[in-house]
Amino acid sequence: MIQSYLALAFSIACGIVGQLTLKAGAAKSSGSIITQLFTPLSIFGLALYFIAALAYMYALRKIPLSVAFPTVALSYPIVALLAYWTSGEQFGLSRIVGIALVVAGVAVINRSI
Repeated sequence: MIQSYLALAFSIACGIVGQLTLKAGAAKSSGSIITQLFTPLSIFGLALYFIAALAYMYALRKIPLSVAFPTVALSYPIVALLAYWTSGEQFGLSRIVGIALVVAGVAVINRSI
């Protein structure tokens, strides 16, 4: 079972890095969406999403979907925090409350295991 949770954590990490990489690719691209799609950063970000999907499929062998899928929501607050630190994105009270709610929800769902 521990391998499944490690695969889930790896999937979440790949998704996070993939999201940040896609954002970096979008920031560097000034052309069309097709041009952006074929930039190295975008290709790398999409590849990370594919790897994340493979790891997630492995995790689903042992982890119930009703636990695994909500746990992936941990990527939302992590990406928000990293975007704040790396890109200077705004971070007000509503985002802090939202992040706290997501983290609390994931904690509640995983507590029942």
